[in-house]
Amino acid sequence: MNRTAAQEAILRGVMDRWKAAVDAHKPEEVASVFTEDAFFQGLRPHSVGRQGVAEYYESQPIGLAADYEVLAARSLAEDVLLGYLDVDFSFTDRPTLQVTLSVVLRRIAGEWYICHYQVSKLG
Repeated sequence: MNRTAAQEAILRGVMDRWKAAVDAHKPEEVASVFTEDAFFQGLRPHSVGRQGVAEYYESQPIGLAADYEVLAARSLAEDVLLGYLDVDFSFTDRPTLQVTLSVVLRRIAGEWYICHYQVSKLG
């Protein structure tokens, strides 16, 4: 596996865990994918830490589902990875929301977590 493919595989592994928890409406599991001090910026004011992530996803409607496409993955340092993704959030009662997501992953004790998450609505 080449370096870019390996970076994308790491990113997909983390984002698959995130997606599974979002789709299952399990806010505490979503939060467990993030570092204790994660900077989180959804589509409303930011928060810092897992509690803010859990509260954000707890407030989302049942039936919310996330589908993503990796656009890029780049190593920033030995234990830090940048990811850039297109994400479609689908709902049971309204149109799909299309966003762009930037994440920074950090490896802690051999496990990868999201330490920075920022959604942008482009276009």
